[in-house]
Amino acid sequence: MKLYNAPLSGNCHKIRLMLSILGVKHEVVPINMSKGEHKTPEYLAINPLGKVPAFEDDGAVIWDSQAILVYLARKHDRTDWFPEDPAGMAEVVKWLSFATHEVWNGPAIARAIIKFKRPLDLRAAQKLTQDALGILDGWLKTRAWLACSRPTIADIACYPYTAMAWEGEVDMTPYKAVDAWIKRIEALPGYIGMPNMPRPK
Repeated sequence: MKLYNAPLSGNCHKIRLMLSILGVKHEVVPINMSKGEHKTPEYLAINPLGKVPAFEDDGAVIWDSQAILVYLARKHDRTDWFPEDPAGMAEVVKWLSFATHEVWNGPAIARAIIKFKRPLDLRAAQKLTQDALGILDGWLKTRAWLACSRPTIADIACYPYTAMAWEGEVDMTPYKAVDAWIKRIEALPGYIGMPNMPRPK
């Protein structure tokens, strides 16, 4: 197994975290995005989108972080992390979609504007961040986990950029249920963080 990884990418962190929780040995291939290594012909042959992460295993090449999470759960027969029953699977997949759209367009983009000086609309991204956090907080007020009443890849998919929403200069104080959920993930066996994660006190 080979993970093409950028250390400050929340999408890459999802995969590092899942691999650590599962206890899976793998090779990490560093991709220096500041030097444009994700746009080289060599890397584009692996991931034509020119993004991280990418993942290789037994001849399979997977591009998207949500897809990689699904692959890892299936590869290791971890139906606790990605269920096989239709209702449970759909419950998880709806949050994978939420991670791809609401969490990306809000917390991930707001963080990128501040941290990486991306020339995008900060106020719009912060508003979308507040919207996403509000949805998560409302859902988690009566639930410990996003899906299936247990930790699943839904939680892993939504966690990194949600946990780093404050790096986009969004006040996370109002979202008590989200904060409690973040702490539950960070207490899971095998948890690993990244710079500024867990959030400094």
